Parts: sequence; C-alpha cells; structure tokens
Amino acid sequence: MNFFVYLIKSKDKNKTISYVGYTSNIERRLIKHNNNKGAKFTKGRKWELVYFKKYNSKVIAMKEEYKLKKNYKLRSKIIMEK
Repeated sequence: MNFFVYLIKSKDKNKTISYVGYTSNIERRLIKHNNNKGAKFTKGRKWELVYFKKYNSKVIAMKEEYKLKKNYKLRSKIIMEK
C-alpha cells in the first residue's frame, strides 16, 4: 500500500496557513478536510492541495510528515512556488 505526505494551504484573512499530514488516499482526505471531517485545526476553512509525495511504507511516510511539519522554512518555500 502507498502512503502520501501532503501539504495543504488556506487563506485566513491576509495570511496563508498550512497543514501537513499523511494518508493513503489524498482525494478522500482533502474532501474530509474541506467538509469539516478532517483534523480539528482544519475545520471551517477551504483547503487547497499544494504538495504531495508518495511513499511505499507508512513508517517512512510518518517520519517524513514529521520532518515537514517541523520545517516551516521548507513549507513556506513550497507554498511560494505554487
């Protein structure tokens, strides 16, 4: 089974906010985020998929998700490129 690490963004007033997660189904997960069924942080906003990367292992995907969550400079760079 494949797992994906993803980055989504949303506009909040004059500021862009982002969220990083992992999933086995990106389309379904984005729909959940946009329908207030995702993580608590993502509720009430319209989210746009900015970045994703596929991994063959859940453990590796979780490690990469953690790295991206903590690396705000990389997150900002990815958002600015899109």
